[in-house]
Amino acid sequence: MKAYLIVDAQILDPVKFGAYGTVTSALVTKFGGHYLALGGGAMECLEGTPFNGKAVISEWPSREAALKFWHSPEYTEARKLRADNCIASVTLIDGIAISTTSNP
Repeated sequence: MKAYLIVDAQILDPVKFGAYGTVTSALVTKFGGHYLALGGGAMECLEGTPFNGKAVISEWPSREAALKFWHSPEYTEARKLRADNCIASVTLIDGIAISTTSNP
């Protein structure tokens, strides 16, 4: 079952954050994920508490694949690149199985 990482990232220093983005993008691909949304566009909160920053959504083949990426030594090192220039909230969500059968 697919899984999704949803990030609310408040970037404090875009220049310094660029190195993190470059490294992390390559790691997401390496570990089997891909981006569905990279928050530079307009966001509109329709209900509840709005995100504080940019939204990033990545899709993974499974929860295990997302966690393998998240806990990898490579990503642990990459996270250091954003430590002082980004405040982030990251949520891992399991996808759901949807039946695609149709009635004859």
